[in-house]
Amino acid sequence: MSRILSISPLARAAAIALILGSGVALHVPPAQAQPAAGAPVIKAGSVSIQGPWARATAPGAAVGGGFMVLENAGADDRLVGASSPVSASVELHTMSMENNVMRMREVPAIDLPAGKRVELRPGGLHIMFIGLTAPLKVGEPFPVKLRFEKAGEVDVMMSVEAMGAMGGPAGGGMHQHGMPHGAQGMPGGQR
Repeated sequence: MSRILSISPLARAAAIALILGSGVALHVPPAQAQPAAGAPVIKAGSVSIQGPWARATAPGAAVGGGFMVLENAGADDRLVGASSPVSASVELHTMSMENNVMRMREVPAIDLPAGKRVELRPGGLHIMFIGLTAPLKVGEPFPVKLRFEKAGEVDVMMSVEAMGAMGGPAGGGMHQHGMPHGAQGMPGGQR
């Protein structure tokens, strides 16, 4: 069962700014993230993990967001959890627009249908690092253990990109428009 993340209004605004980026509203065309040529692919059973990355965080930030591309070449599977030494807990989340309000919710799992590609990206499905032990800094990768229902566990290293990054090492920048956040919403990616 999913739940709405319960945090203070100021922390909620900071988390949304962190996940969406800073200073601009974004138009998100479908299928943006494309693994960079030569980017390492990590395998867990039939699941390929490509371009895992996170955004840098400001000093004192309590939360951070993680993104990647998951491709399932086998039978249906699900990402059911994650853990990392950089935070007290790690949750799977989705962001979506509901009645003109951006909502971030924890989800129990992220479905990985057979033969499909699923993008964890800003403004959609993502991994949330809650209770950061230190700021995430550009150029300082950190380990994350991903748990899949069928493929088991796999360790990945998340690169850390600039605070406003939209595509990380997976590439595929998003079109930016000069409107402040909150002026327009971004579609979510919940399946």
